[in-house]
Amino acid sequence: MASESTFDVVSKVDKQEVANALNQAQKEIAQRYDFKGVGAEVDFSGEKILMKANSEERVMAVLDVLQSKMIKRGISLKSLDTGEPYPSGKEFRLETSIKEGIAQDIAKKINKLIRDEGPKGVKSQIQGDELRVSSKSRDDLQETMALLRNFDEADLQFVNMR
Repeated sequence: MASESTFDVVSKVDKQEVANALNQAQKEIAQRYDFKGVGAEVDFSGEKILMKANSEERVMAVLDVLQSKMIKRGISLKSLDTGEPYPSGKEFRLETSIKEGIAQDIAKKINKLIRDEGPKGVKSQIQGDELRVSSKSRDDLQETMALLRNFDEADLQFVNMR
């Protein structure tokens, strides 16, 4: 009797890489000519990233700089939850938060995807903010990983392959 093989599906972000990307974005914004005199800045407090500038276009340009730095550091933009720019006094602000863990509704979608389109012997169960996928066949697990790599709604990683 063969034992079950498993892996966990998680959604995590390396905080140090986020901090590095933020520092790089702050440096670029401080040096770039098109950001001079527009009050453009990026602040990080706990889980929220706050971008400020004097116009909606400038704050979107600040977001673009931040996103390009995050991509270079290997952080998926799927793990960012960006709001809409809103006026605050004489400036525009834009808040972005970093999503960690798999939300319950997304976990249910992943579960349904594995059940509907995955190999037959594969089972998955929700465990808090991650998913455990198990099967008797390692090949089926690899097939399931390939299926989940195309999932668009969250940045997924695969850990604890046993």
